[in-house]
Amino acid sequence: MPAVHHKLLLEEALQDSPQTRSLLSVFEEDSGTLTDYTNQLLQSMQRVFGAQSEMGLATEQLSHQLLDYEKKNFALGKGDEEVIVTLQNFAKTVVELNSLHSVLANQMADSMVFPLIQFREKDLTEISTLKEIFGIATDEHEAAMVKYSRLPKKRENEKLKSDLVKEVAYTRRKQHQASLQYYCALNALQYRKRVAMLEPMLGYTQAQISFFKKGIELVSKKMDNFLSSVSNMTQNIQAQLDTEAETMRGSQRDFLSVEDTVYMPDKDTEPVNRTLIQKAGYLNIRNKTGLVTTAWDRLYFFTQGGNLMCQPRGAVAGGMVLDLDNSSVMAVECEDRRYCFQITSPSGKTYVHSPTYPTMRMMHTHVYEILDAFYLILSVAINASRSMILQAEGKREYEEWICTVNNISRQIYLTDNPEAVAIRLNQSAIQAVTPITSFEKRPEGSPNPDRAKPGGVHAASSGSQKTGAAPEPEDLIAPGTPIQFDIMLPASEFQDQNRAGGRRTNPFGETDDDCSTETDDSLLQQVFAVRFQGSMAVRCGNNQEVIYEAMRQVLAARAIHNIFRTTESHLMVTSSSLRLIDPQTQVTRISFQLGEVCQFAAHQENGRLMGFVVEGRDWSDGDEEGEPSFSAFVFESNTEGEKICYTINLAKDITEAKKDPEALAQLMKNMPLTNDGKFLLLEPETGDTSNGAEEDLESEA
Repeated sequence: MPAVHHKLLLEEALQDSPQTRSLLSVFEEDSGTLTDYTNQLLQSMQRVFGAQSEMGLATEQLSHQLLDYEKKNFALGKGDEEVIVTLQNFAKTVVELNSLHSVLANQMADSMVFPLIQFREKDLTEISTLKEIFGIATDEHEAAMVKYSRLPKKRENEKLKSDLVKEVAYTRRKQHQASLQYYCALNALQYRKRVAMLEPMLGYTQAQISFFKKGIELVSKKMDNFLSSVSNMTQNIQAQLDTEAETMRGSQRDFLSVEDTVYMPDKDTEPVNRTLIQKAGYLNIRNKTGLVTTAWDRLYFFTQGGNLMCQPRGAVAGGMVLDLDNSSVMAVECEDRRYCFQITSPSGKTYVHSPTYPTMRMMHTHVYEILDAFYLILSVAINASRSMILQAEGKREYEEWICTVNNISRQIYLTDNPEAVAIRLNQSAIQAVTPITSFEKRPEGSPNPDRAKPGGVHAASSGSQKTGAAPEPEDLIAPGTPIQFDIMLPASEFQDQNRAGGRRTNPFGETDDDCSTETDDSLLQQVFAVRFQGSMAVRCGNNQEVIYEAMRQVLAARAIHNIFRTTESHLMVTSSSLRLIDPQTQVTRISFQLGEVCQFAAHQENGRLMGFVVEGRDWSDGDEEGEPSFSAFVFESNTEGEKICYTINLAKDITEAKKDPEALAQLMKNMPLTNDGKFLLLEPETGDTSNGAEEDLESEA
């Protein structure tokens, strides 16, 4: 190393010349720069030492975390035994490395940080102290010289002069002594700074070399085989991951290459599966939030056996909501929403059970609180009534849910082969709309004429009673015959009735004196509240079985096509005609002369169902008389259908009695009459019908 060429000359300290002062300022500037650099270097070294100390603490914490992997109960931790053993071995290695890091940190503190701190506190602080002492001595010397220079020339005072001389000599000696010490310290600093800069880095490098040597010994002796096995294991896992990732990317491409209709609601192209006995998916459930306010929540529903289950999002298990055995389901209109249906429990009992699986014990407390609140709201929403209203996302989901609940309600899931039973029941429902041919087996649901009990049903004539073997369905109704589910009054007919002065029909029998027809009908006028179910063409009109077959096909068609809404009307039975009247406008929708009604009957099991057959003429073949044609009409009434049939039969008796005055008098004598001379049959059943036509009703057929 080259020698130091610049130094302060001690022999010039006493003289204190400007040249010496100029050189002193250079040394002082160098000392100040060295002080600033030393502080910055010490901060950097302390940062390295702090990082190394933190490395020791971090490696210690890392070893604890590696050992905690075995204690964590991972939900998908099966098959991690090899990983656990490997991590335990790594934890042991990390502990050994932690000891090496601790030794390295101690060596850095002793051989790197401490020498530099000692240099700053000893040498640089000494320079700063000597500089202050030198400055004070210089100021005192200058003050003494000022006093000495002011000694008077004319009046000399030997005593004052002697004192000032002694003071100047004392301060000059003191300045000389301080300057010598200051100059020596500055000259020595030029050597000490070189040692101070090199010694910490020497200690740092030696400590790192020692650390690496011990690390190499640890790795080469103990970890070569272990690290190679871990490397092979990670490579195998990475290869499996690459294979699985490529497979998933291919599957992702396949899934994303589908049509956009897959993501669109209500765009299903697959046909409806009506044979399901299990169903799952998201539905909207209607909840009451107040007296008149409601809210809809989107929840996940699924069927399990004969139960309807509900599982909120985020829960690990579902709870039972409703017992579907012997329940009923129907499409409903609710709050102007599409695809709504209603499930009704036969006993009115609903169940909402929170999941109690053992895995739920692992959930946090706040998750339990959320689920408890959810099931409480759901139980209030369902138990508030005997039914629950749900909304499906699309038409296919809507129909499949209805069919699935229907299948489950019949308890076919308890049979040995529920899928086959569901297919057979669905085929029977389809055959109810399109009857089978004569050489096939008769369907289960068709009426059995041998057990027919007409009860209050009366035929138009004795020839209309059935004799002989039961007819086949295709003999009564042609296969594929269309069914009409509503009677629409054309607008032109409504206007013609009003323009022509057509009088509105009063359902309570009040008549005008200028109407001869009403005079004829004054003997009998009875009104029944009915709901039109459907009508269809039939092949004969002299057999009650044709009415039963029409009822079966109409109701089956409504169930298959989910047509449950009906409109209430008034059926007026008079001694000359049958009229179906709109309860709001009092306009006659359709009317039949009593002579055209050739057959009528009530359902043998559902007493609220009744129907009749009307005979007409078909002139499409050009025949002047026309070929006879028959149509069956099916109604559901608020009262027993037998009462309607009894009234129709009485009307026919009155019509026959009108031909013979004696017979009419005898009939009026046997029957009770009202005060105005009409036959007394039943009280009016229509009630308040002001809004009858505005509100559609749900059929209970």
